[in-house]
Amino acid sequence: MIASTSTEITGKIHSLESCGTVDGPGIRFVVFTQGCPLRCLYCHNPDCRHLEDGKEVTVDDIITEVQKYRSYMEFSGGGVTVTGGEPLMQPQFVAEIFKRCQELGIHTTLDTSGYVLIDAAKPVLEYTDLVLLDIKSYKPDLYRKVTSVTIEPTLKFAQHLQEIKKPTWVRFVLVPNLTDPVENIKGLAEFITTLDNVEQVEVLPFHQMGIYKWEQLGYEYQLKDATPPSPELIAKTIHIFQSYGLKVQC
Repeated sequence: MIASTSTEITGKIHSLESCGTVDGPGIRFVVFTQGCPLRCLYCHNPDCRHLEDGKEVTVDDIITEVQKYRSYMEFSGGGVTVTGGEPLMQPQFVAEIFKRCQELGIHTTLDTSGYVLIDAAKPVLEYTDLVLLDIKSYKPDLYRKVTSVTIEPTLKFAQHLQEIKKPTWVRFVLVPNLTDPVENIKGLAEFITTLDNVEQVEVLPFHQMGIYKWEQLGYEYQLKDATPPSPELIAKTIHIFQSYGLKVQC
């Protein structure tokens, strides 16, 4: 990332989506940043892994595009979401996008794994209205199997969000025969109950829609035989979270 004046801050992105409906409230303008330190087995954006593969754009470029869709965002109670990849790999870039959005009265949402040094995230969180925190699993060994990294930074990040009272939605991807052990879900539910800033839990059913990207990139996709969760498994998982008094969205 290169920076001189604030309007010339640049970052690497993968793509833009003008009318997203699954990454925060309302209709969202979604920025997919490039670069991610995780290697999730079910990742549907494996082409976002490497920072150097992205397209370099300025914050002005992003804001120019955002303003084309302000009426849709305002009508629906939406805003701008920055996801990835992992947005917090480019904190100065994302912080400036969010700062400019808030100056325009546009709601900002950060979608992150939380695998980041908290000091690096603070400038972004200052201009973030809502965090979508992806907690891939709770049992440490299973978390590492799913992501190839340790869970501790994400848990510390979640606790920091509570300390600063940042509104948060926790996201959990439900993969049959991988993330679905009852003790894994219960452990995550128990942890979330310690966080009074979490507004809801989103249970995201696993899908195979990104497998073609893995094949095109020549990556080994270990979940090619996995199936989406059954309605019964989804209902069971939702019930577990609800039994801990948590609001659940699916």
